[in-house]
Parts: sequence; structure tokens; C-alpha cells
Amino acid sequence: MNPSPNTQVARNRVWPAVSVIMPVLNEERHLAEAVGSILGQDYPGELELVVAVGPSRDRTQEIAEKLAADDPRIVVVANPTGRTPNGLNACIQASRHSIIVRVDGHSLLPSDYVLAAVETLEETGADNVGGIMAAEGVTSFEKAVARAMTTKIGIGNATFHVGGQSGETDTVYLGSFRRSALDRVGGYDETFVRAQDWEMNHRIRQTGGKIWFTPRMRVTYRPRPNIRALAKQFFHTGKWRRVVGREHQGTLNLRYLAPPIAVVAIAAGVVAGAVGFWPGWIIPGGYAAAILAGSVATGRGLPFSAWARLPLVYATMHLAWGAGFLVSPPSLGRSPGR
Repeated sequence: MNPSPNTQVARNRVWPAVSVIMPVLNEERHLAEAVGSILGQDYPGELELVVAVGPSRDRTQEIAEKLAADDPRIVVVANPTGRTPNGLNACIQASRHSIIVRVDGHSLLPSDYVLAAVETLEETGADNVGGIMAAEGVTSFEKAVARAMTTKIGIGNATFHVGGQSGETDTVYLGSFRRSALDRVGGYDETFVRAQDWEMNHRIRQTGGKIWFTPRMRVTYRPRPNIRALAKQFFHTGKWRRVVGREHQGTLNLRYLAPPIAVVAIAAGVVAGAVGFWPGWIIPGGYAAAILAGSVATGRGLPFSAWARLPLVYATMHLAWGAGFLVSPPSLGRSPGR
């Protein structure tokens, strides 16, 4: 099929050059596929990919260097700390272009992702745009996690998880930025090992910038492969979300406070029940019943092996996040300059 006249005119225009940045650590399993989805973008303008490789325990460095040797559009830089914000800043420093698209080593971009990002930036005047974190699993456990991460029961009402209408928002998944906005706020705060996206988007908004969500941008996300990795992910996310709330007063709401409140209530109920006060079991029992009912409601269409894991996945996400929030030490995220 021949392109329409409007499409042809659009492709004949001068498109801004784009730098895609990707910090990676221990991404042997997904790196080549992720890079392939970037280099295969249907974007009419110039595109480069900057990969910051941390000290991995697998073949990530070897794979990254081989990919760079095969394609001159790829630049590999070092990230000695292995931390995400450090790697992102290293990529930004090494990149050359005015639009910067952030991706992860375990994310897969649709072929029109960069084009959609650039058009949305131009149409909205936003400093950062992003879309849906479309979690998709391969194994039964990953499929259960993917379903949980796209429901309000599992992750709350964030539009980049559950979808919604285009519009201004607090934060987006990954993000496609104007370099001028990153320069204005000084890039990522490297003291934030986690939650660095939310924290920087908050600073962009504080300086008059606009963050924009569009369902047109959709990224395939590969969930954690087992219960231990999932618990670790949500535990540390909870710890660092409390740091954001501490550093930026007024940013916490019920969505963020619900998991730690649930952990305290369930623990209190278990202790009360264990010492002989039987009504104490109502709280943990009620939570378990709610999780089972929620799994029935949200698990439709899943294979039975994935559905059977859904209650455990929900409980792990809630309780690990809440526990991380509760034990987050006041010193976490405090740099000497703060």
C-alpha cells in the first residue's frame, strides 16, 4: 500500500535527531532484543543509542560491545557504580541530540514509539512525554505479575500502568525529554537509587515544565521472573518512595500510604490473634479474602497456572512495598549537600 499524501509530506519534513539512552546491568537475557526494537524504529530522523553498562555478572558487557561493533549508531559508555541514575546521567552526557528518549534493557519498543514521542512533544509543548508500561510475561509467574501490574488492585490508579486519556500527569514511565528540561533541572539526582523518574519529573514540574501521558506510546515490559526478585523490587521501591515523600513534602497521598497501613494492620491483627484475641484474625483474614476475590475478578483469561499464582503476587507486591516504606531509614537518599 502506498503512503497517503499527508504521510508522505510528514516524512519529507526535517525531523529532529533523537538520542535513545539505556542504562543496563545484568541484562544478558533481554539486551539484544531490546536494542533490536530501538534500531528498528520507523523514525524518519537521525537516531543514536547510548548504552551505559554497569559491572554485570553475566555477558551484558560482551553483548553490548558486539552490538556496537555491528552498528555505528550504538555508543557504549561505562557506568562503574551500576546505579540507574548514574547510568542515565552518563548516557545524557555522552548523547548528542536535543530529544532524549529513555528506555530500559528489559523493555521492548513498538516500531512507532520514537515517532509518537517526538510528535507528542511537538503537539503538547511538554518537557517529558510517556505512555503505557505494558507488562507482558512469558512464564506462568511472569504472566501473573504482568496482570497484577496492569490492575488498580495491584498497582493503584497510575495511568501508565492501567491506561487512561491523554493529558498532564505527575510522572510517566521511562520518558522522552527535551534536553533543555534535563539541563534546567540538572539531570537525574544520583542519590535516588530508585524512584528517580518520579523525583526528577517533580522537579521539572516545579520549574514550570509539563509532563504528558499519552496511551499512543506503549512499551512492552518484562516482569520479574520469580517471587524473590518481585519482593526485592517492590521492597526497594517502597523504601525510596518514602525518600521522595520526605524530600518533597506534600507528595504522598492515600495511594502511597495504603500498603504500609495494611502491613501495620495485618501485623497487629496477627499478633492479637496469636495471643488469644480472636477478633484480631479478622484483619488478616479479611485481607486474604479481598485478595482472593480480587484475583478472581482480575484473573479472567489467564491460564490456570498463572491465575493460581495471582493472589501470592498481589500480596507480595502490597506487603513488600509497605514493609519497605515502613523501614526506610531517615538517612536513605541524604547526600552531604542536602
